[in-house]
Amino acid sequence: MHFVDAKGILTANNGCCGMNIYRGCTHGCIYCDSRSRCYQFNHPFEDIEVKQNAPQLLEQALKSKRKKCMIGTGAMSDPYMHCEEQLCLTRQCLEIILKYGFGATVQTKSDRILRDIDLLDAINREAKCVVQMTLTTYDDKLCSILEPNVCNTKRRIEVLEKMQERGIPTIVWMTPILPFINDTEENVMSILEECARVGVKGIIDFGMGLTLREGDREYYYAALDKYFPGMKEQYIRRYGNSYEVPSPNSRELMKLLRGFCKEHNIMAAPEECFSFMNELPEKYPQMSIFDIGF
Repeated sequence: MHFVDAKGILTANNGCCGMNIYRGCTHGCIYCDSRSRCYQFNHPFEDIEVKQNAPQLLEQALKSKRKKCMIGTGAMSDPYMHCEEQLCLTRQCLEIILKYGFGATVQTKSDRILRDIDLLDAINREAKCVVQMTLTTYDDKLCSILEPNVCNTKRRIEVLEKMQERGIPTIVWMTPILPFINDTEENVMSILEECARVGVKGIIDFGMGLTLREGDREYYYAALDKYFPGMKEQYIRRYGNSYEVPSPNSRELMKLLRGFCKEHNIMAAPEECFSFMNELPEKYPQMSIFDIGF
């Protein structure tokens, strides 16, 4: 990893603000869109760029903001990759968010987020906190191939369960679903049943497939050659250089997702999930002494 002093940390988007403390990732997911050349990485993807002044920049920004909003992180690079264990920059930023009374929404694949559950809980009590977790593959062996350097799906489900116990709302990203690999009814239903069991608020999927761009595509195809011989050629024949790569089972799997979510009162429309995550209530309900057990 290498360290830089960033000029800014927050970007505005639909009423909330996003931040990326790190650039790059060490989780090694074979399908990662952030590897795409359009994001203009000028360093190896696994050589993490650390915005070492992120907490100071965030504090300056939040001090001057007149209106409270949700602060999101994790959309581009996971805030709980390996280097966070030593650097604790995500934790420092959460402390600042709590200090100034803002809300937070955090997207990750890592159980390292449990280290900061005390802060997430406090933010949720004072403002609002949403934890977003990616679940793509229920089978542990397959998960270790697709997402090799991060905890498996079973452990991520345990994280969601811990958040539910604290009353912290959760959103699941059930994407990407990879054609001919994890695009089965068994896989999707296994994940959906666990989402219902642990009480997730919403599930995001954009159509049961994945996207491939220059940079990302080459890395993904190399992984297919390594772990699924012959499948790259199957992709090339069916999809060519298409950006959108839908599963042949997309229609049936989306019908399954929507029907299940309707039955279990789980949000399934991406725009509904984003609206929920971006909204910070002006007046958050506080617990009274009558809500506390003695």
